[in-house]
Amino acid sequence: MRSSPLPRMSRRGRVTIGVLIGVFVFFTLLGWGVNAWTDWLWFDEVRYTQVFTGVLATRLLLFLVIGLGMAAIVAGNLWLAYRLRPQLRPHSAEQATLERYRMLLSPRLGTWIALSSAVIGLFAGLSAQSRWSQWLLFRNGGSFGVKDPEFGIDVGFYVFQLPFWRYLLGVGFTAVVLALLGALAVHYIFGGVRLQGVGDRMTNAARAHLSSLVAVFVVLKAIAYVLDQRAMLLEYNEGAKLYGAGYADINALLPAKEILAWIAVVVAVAIIVFSNAWMRNLVWPGIALALLGVSAVAIGGIYPWAVQTFEVKPSARDKEAPYIERSIEATRAAFGLTGTKSTGYAADNLIPPASLATDTSVVQNVRLLDPQLVSETYTQLQQVRGFYDFGSKLDIDRYAVSGKTSDYVVGVREINYGELPNNNWINRHTVYTHGYGLVGAPANQVVCGGQPYFVSGFLGEKAQEACSSQTEQIPAQQPRIYYGERMEADDYAIVGQTGDRNVEFDRPTSTGGEQYYTYTGAGGVEIGSFTRRLLYAIKEQESNFLLSEAVNDDSKLLYVRNPRDRVEKVAPFLTLDGDPYPAVVNGRVLWIIDGYTTAATYPYAERVNLQAETADELTGRGTFQLARENVNYIRNSVKATVDAYDGTVKLYAFDDTDPVLKAWNKAFGGELVLPKGDIPPELAEHFRYPADLFKVQRNLLTKFHVTDPGDFYSGQDFWQVPNVPDAPDSGQKQPPYYLFTQFPGQESPRFQLTAAVTPNGRQNLAALVTGSYVDGRPQLEVLELPDQTRISGPTQVHQQMTNNGDIRQQLNLLSSNQAQVQYGNLLSLPFADGMLYVEPVYVKSSNQDAYPLLQKVLLSYGDGGSYVVLANNLSDGIKQLVEQGKRAATGSPPPSTGDNPPTTGGTSPPVLTGELAEAAGKVQSAIAEVKAAQASGDFERYGRALKALDEAMAAFQQAQAAANPSPGPAPSGSPSASPPASPSSSPSPNG
Repeated sequence: MRSSPLPRMSRRGRVTIGVLIGVFVFFTLLGWGVNAWTDWLWFDEVRYTQVFTGVLATRLLLFLVIGLGMAAIVAGNLWLAYRLRPQLRPHSAEQATLERYRMLLSPRLGTWIALSSAVIGLFAGLSAQSRWSQWLLFRNGGSFGVKDPEFGIDVGFYVFQLPFWRYLLGVGFTAVVLALLGALAVHYIFGGVRLQGVGDRMTNAARAHLSSLVAVFVVLKAIAYVLDQRAMLLEYNEGAKLYGAGYADINALLPAKEILAWIAVVVAVAIIVFSNAWMRNLVWPGIALALLGVSAVAIGGIYPWAVQTFEVKPSARDKEAPYIERSIEATRAAFGLTGTKSTGYAADNLIPPASLATDTSVVQNVRLLDPQLVSETYTQLQQVRGFYDFGSKLDIDRYAVSGKTSDYVVGVREINYGELPNNNWINRHTVYTHGYGLVGAPANQVVCGGQPYFVSGFLGEKAQEACSSQTEQIPAQQPRIYYGERMEADDYAIVGQTGDRNVEFDRPTSTGGEQYYTYTGAGGVEIGSFTRRLLYAIKEQESNFLLSEAVNDDSKLLYVRNPRDRVEKVAPFLTLDGDPYPAVVNGRVLWIIDGYTTAATYPYAERVNLQAETADELTGRGTFQLARENVNYIRNSVKATVDAYDGTVKLYAFDDTDPVLKAWNKAFGGELVLPKGDIPPELAEHFRYPADLFKVQRNLLTKFHVTDPGDFYSGQDFWQVPNVPDAPDSGQKQPPYYLFTQFPGQESPRFQLTAAVTPNGRQNLAALVTGSYVDGRPQLEVLELPDQTRISGPTQVHQQMTNNGDIRQQLNLLSSNQAQVQYGNLLSLPFADGMLYVEPVYVKSSNQDAYPLLQKVLLSYGDGGSYVVLANNLSDGIKQLVEQGKRAATGSPPPSTGDNPPTTGGTSPPVLTGELAEAAGKVQSAIAEVKAAQASGDFERYGRALKALDEAMAAFQQAQAAANPSPGPAPSGSPSASPPASPSSSPSPNG
């Protein structure tokens, strides 16, 4: 019975569908074209067109080669299956059913084959073009000069070659499987393969075709076994809890893979021979495939499991020792830990030494300003206009001012577009185009009741506030900020005006007016022509590019204005540090971004997730969160800079020995990254050890400081990174902190990144890890304390200091319903064979627009709890610690650490008379004023009250000394006009 024909669509319906498809294709191609054109213009602006063309050409090449190759394989096999169809087919119900499909396909078979192959090729090409980075490394990668410990193959094979070979193997498997399925379907439809009827169920031609495809699949499996042997050095070793092949892998699985590879070759030959040349049926080929499957399970699965279970587990420590040693050595090499300098530090001095009062290398450089807490202070005191902002965290850098180098807390005054007074298109994109000034303050100095002492970034020629420097101590010849961290993807700016009229808001003036400006920099894409305006109107979906008078013949468009995004676009092969920082270099404000080259196929090296390893209290609060990238090799190979005024991007090779960087530079013509010798000395002075790299290295050192395989297996000497001291239950790790100081074994003070670590499962201090640059080279150092040290770790020290009876009373006095106490970075500083701890104490009112002020400094020496003071400033605190040390040396009891007037023991205090009574009365009045000022939320009044309390207590102490010659406790009050600095990492508020 003849089946009814398929209904035909009307001509109008076909036209409608054709128009809709045409419109969709047009707008899709238009969008791609606009993005490609504007990308080219942007890359031409920054003069990195070789990146645009190199990536685009590579993507197109892979799309075409892999896509056409996949399409050709599938189409060829479909066509071959059709050509091998039998001319005569036996009559059966099955064939009668298939006849309607043959009638549908046969007239346009070429079209059907081309269409299906094109779809497969399209998806294969789209997948392939995303592998552009693997291909470029495959083509341009060189040698590491290091051989793997098992096969003696250069590490460059694993990093540059193996990933792409495995991808190609996957493409081969996919192509063969799709070709096999497609050919089987064609053979079935056209009678080459039958499920019903008498005689052979498969023609000789179909059998030869399909068996050949199966044989090719098995040959690819043999190649996969060979590559798997190399890839074993990258797998996780469950026995040793490390990456890299272990005892069972090398002695059981490795030979099993080789045996299976040969079996696969034999099976492939057997399939061809038994299917076509000898027995001409599928029984023996099926047996051969089953043999391969059974062998894979028995030889590749059961045998290695038996070796691991019955031979390795009972004596794993000894069996795995050589392979643990391989992992330790490879991990230390891959993550730059090999040159780590480890030094023992006894820390057996528990009494504050007198040299604390005269030290100039550690104590005088202690940083008290916390870059996270004082960001609010910077915003409130240096904001001037409500739309200026400094972000949620500032940065630490060092400058030489008046011949003295010290660290400074710096921030850039940027535009916060969410706070514009009238956030329309004109204001957002043509008027408020830039911020102004890099604001800096010495990290060890406060004034005016706890404020930073600002020395740069003033909006006028001179500072007007009495609490700031009267001259620019960090002068910038071009202080305008057109590119900054606060810029989002849609925060483009249109600059450039016709005539003498300036329309860009520049800064407020000292007379209360406003100054305007016109951009004169080289950055930006010219959009004066109608074509360019139309182009960007389509890109930004904004008609004002065509309609607004603000866009004229001299206009330029500044976009991709976030420095990190800018470098990421120029160098897409780099992993960028999450904390860019600004610096004034030769009068220009430059953003400095650390770039890392990474790999995930370094044999035997530990594999880590960058997002997890770099996350701590600061992540997302002023620092960018890194992507979830698994790596087992990393180098800080590039220092990138972005000019804050004109957006110029420069990439400097910092680790010029890195093979991965050499491969990338070669891939883009050899001149993409400037040589290390081109780094200006003035710029190099501002390089700092990158935080995210340091976190990864610090975390790895908690285990890989142990180099003995037996000790590593036991894990007894492992360390851990402590949680935030003032919020240990938060689960957030204590961030490392920058400070300019000198540690034992160092010849002079260095700007270094520091972190404390504790023993695994305990809270006492195990070691201090520091990262710094020595002669332009990175240097990791570990100051290791004895195993059973009495020295407390950061969490213990904070608890001991804040829970001290006298100190707790003072902290309670500082905090109230109207104010909260916030703790800055807790610094662990080795000094005079002991440990000095410093933690700044801030007070923040609960009033709107209040900001933290540094009011006190917590100090401790020794084991963290025996000698503790809460002082007005670092100088007073050091004096009190020294006094306590002197008392301890003479056997006298330690003095009170509080600010309250001392009282005698017994059931009732003695009656005070004369000058002593008058002085005590003034102290009580001063305390009452402090409480009243605190309740009012008036910080100026509060500062004056604390100063008055300090003077009253000093007078009381003098009167007491006159009445009783025995020494009394040292006074404490509000911070002086100039306390020194303290290192920082991350403070967290604690109310």
